[in-house]
Amino acid sequence: MLLELVVENYAVVERLRVHFHSGLNLLTGETGSGKSIVVDALGLLLGARASADMIRTGEPRARVAGIFDVHDHAPIRRLLEPAGLEIEDGELLIEREILSGGKSRAFVGSRPVAASLLKELAPFLADIHGQHDQQLLFSSDAQRDLLDVFAAHSDLLDRVAALYQQWRATAAELEKLERTEQEKLRLLDLWSFQRKEIESAALDPGEEAALENQRRVLQNVQRLEESASTAYTAVYDGPESAVSLTRTAAKRVDELCRIDSSLESLREHLKAADLSLQEVSYTLRDYLSRLEANPGRLEEIETRLAAIDKLKRKYGQSIAEILTFLDQVRRQIAAVEHAGERMDALRKEQAGLAAEFETLAAGLSERRNSAARKLEERVEAELAQLAMERTVFRIEIARAAWSPSGTDRVDFLLSPNLGEEPRPIEKVASGGEISRFALALKACLTAPQGAHIRTLVFDEVDAGVGGSAAEGVGRRLKKLASSSQVLCVTHLPQIASFADHHYRVEKQESSGRTVAVVEELDAAARLREVGRMLSGQTLTPEALKNAERLIRMSLA
Repeated sequence: MLLELVVENYAVVERLRVHFHSGLNLLTGETGSGKSIVVDALGLLLGARASADMIRTGEPRARVAGIFDVHDHAPIRRLLEPAGLEIEDGELLIEREILSGGKSRAFVGSRPVAASLLKELAPFLADIHGQHDQQLLFSSDAQRDLLDVFAAHSDLLDRVAALYQQWRATAAELEKLERTEQEKLRLLDLWSFQRKEIESAALDPGEEAALENQRRVLQNVQRLEESASTAYTAVYDGPESAVSLTRTAAKRVDELCRIDSSLESLREHLKAADLSLQEVSYTLRDYLSRLEANPGRLEEIETRLAAIDKLKRKYGQSIAEILTFLDQVRRQIAAVEHAGERMDALRKEQAGLAAEFETLAAGLSERRNSAARKLEERVEAELAQLAMERTVFRIEIARAAWSPSGTDRVDFLLSPNLGEEPRPIEKVASGGEISRFALALKACLTAPQGAHIRTLVFDEVDAGVGGSAAEGVGRRLKKLASSSQVLCVTHLPQIASFADHHYRVEKQESSGRTVAVVEELDAAARLREVGRMLSGQTLTPEALKNAERLIRMSLA
């Protein structure tokens, strides 16, 4: 239940704070006074789209805040818990800010949240019904959704929708495979050739670098022999080789150590140097023994590198990329070779899903037909209380194309006049009859909420209604208010007379600017407001008497 609404810098509202109560809360005022602004502001708290156009001229932002009584409401707690939000003292504070740049921010319990959370909370907090909602009644899809709400079979609907999505996904995959199979068969010869060409090369990821090194060696055998021979002579084979000089130095150090033992470490270093030089000399000797010109091997290497270069030009800039391309080709060939098996499996899966969908959809249709008969009776009973006692309401359910909602097309048919065949609502009902039908339907779809009181908002549900029909609308709203909090914007005194709490919305001038204000009326002010609605600008004694009579009759 909505306890309090605060609106700042929104449209022509500078700042207003309105306390609402349980029962029937009526908002009245002159045309254009801003009554619907209160409804629009509440819509923002329920996740409606925000627009910077609604910010009061000259202000950087607009703000709307609402406090809701949500005592002992488990579904709301379950929605808030994942976000780490808690309900304090049974009340929930929701805020929405609209910034001049067009962006908006949402808060729950003074903590920032995504606007999507407000939309999830909305069904548990309030339901706004305006003239736009009446236009939706003309849509077959909207009528089907309303019937589903009445039938309360959301679990079955979810199962049907999930099965339909599985069936569609399977059909889409099968269609794609069938569409591309012929093209892939044409490519299969090319892929097979590419695989054979690469596989026959028997590439090794590190061989190119090794081959290039061998080629450099074979191309420079003479230079390598000269350099290695000179190095060998300098290290070992020459009269002044490093090994000879090191051994001469070792003998001198031995003589020194016999006199001065502190130089003992030099002896070890020279021994290590001698061993290292010998190792170098052996390596150079072995290297020289292996060096030989081999034109045949050089030609083989040149041929292999040319083959690798050819593959690189076609399939990648390195052997690693060529091998990656080979893996892709193998997968493509395998996909084509197994496409037939996959398509057979998909066809079987699709047939199974289709049969299961038909079974579930048939069950859904049965439930809809059963619920339709009950809804017809209840709506007709409601319409009888709204001065439409001879109206016939029928729900026609016909077979339609498969969809996430099953296989049904639902049409609401109405016959406001005795003896006439029921026809689509928009073709046979006047504006006032549509408004009353919408109210009757809303009354039937409003399920009891137990200890939790939802807020039902009606914005000008009295459009096109007058006379005794207006009184019927007022009594229906009053009855709804016994189990739900009702907020209603109205122009009709017959409806306003049923208010438990009456608010007047009017525009005033403040500092050279127009501002909208909302005032909760006491009994005397309420009497004058209903009188004004009866007589217009000039409040006459007769209008006051009629207003008093209307209010007294509403209590009967």
